[in-house]
Amino acid sequence: MHNKTINWGIIGAGKIASKFATDLNKVSNSNLYAIASRNLDKAQQFGRTFNVDKAYGCYEDLVTDPQIDAIYIATPHSFHKAHSMLCLNHQKAVLCEKPFAMNLQEVEDMIQLSKEKSTLLMEAMWTVFLPHYQYTLDLLKKKHFGNILKLEADFGFHPKYDESSRVFDKSVGGGSLLDIGIYPVFAALSSLGKPDSIEANAQFFDSGADSECLIKFKYNKVTAHLKSTLLEKTNTEAIFHCEHGTIKINGRFHEPSSITLIDHLGNSNLIEFDYNTIGYSYEIEHFNQLIRTGKTESDIMTFEKSKQLIGTLDQIRTLIGLEYTP
Repeated sequence: MHNKTINWGIIGAGKIASKFATDLNKVSNSNLYAIASRNLDKAQQFGRTFNVDKAYGCYEDLVTDPQIDAIYIATPHSFHKAHSMLCLNHQKAVLCEKPFAMNLQEVEDMIQLSKEKSTLLMEAMWTVFLPHYQYTLDLLKKKHFGNILKLEADFGFHPKYDESSRVFDKSVGGGSLLDIGIYPVFAALSSLGKPDSIEANAQFFDSGADSECLIKFKYNKVTAHLKSTLLEKTNTEAIFHCEHGTIKINGRFHEPSSITLIDHLGNSNLIEFDYNTIGYSYEIEHFNQLIRTGKTESDIMTFEKSKQLIGTLDQIRTLIGLEYTP
């Protein structure tokens, strides 16, 4: 079982699915076996592009295919719960793109079904599996520059406003918070844990989706300043100001990147990482091993971490008055 080839299916044939497929085809003992889209032509085109064995115009046909071991869900946020539950009910291991679902209750329902079916489920928070990010967490844990005093993390880009685009459609979870704000929030939670208190304010598009969100996490002796915006391109860095120096994950911090270490004298050291994939390969390899060893929960991206993440996003939404209910 250690080298068992894992047959993958993908639900959704958009941009994120294409990136995932590109990396999946580079992972040893992995096979991109099937793609499903509500539009059969789109699925077939995706299949030709990535040399996929089967292309389905119906999600139900994919989840009932006995050859499939794992399914990656790459549909808009608001469909994550339904599509995860569909897969789990057919006892297919599920790697669901972040955010796991729209709110904590949906995530808890998904986890409950995973446990009932004894079937693997994991949120695809790819950042935590990247070597540079794990390296940073290790430096912080070992207090390389002492205790953290302040964290600054941002993610911003400036797409052309288009209400027909998923990014601006509140009904499917569009807006800055769930789409990109999740990364600065995750940076804080993974390095500092749950905050003692949260402050947040936001701006909104005419569609009702949040255009920008400014968030402050307060801890006993630490403050995290977090920002997500669709109004401007930002450096998209995560900067940990510590007692005796600074650890900076260079832009864009959530994807394959480098780290700059700056000591208290101002001396800097750039640490590069040998990335040769888009970055999804690391979570794929981890997920494959979970399947091969019969695990039903990741020991890295645990259910508890996913619940903490979506629960924190729920708190922020309450503070800024953002509701996704149609």
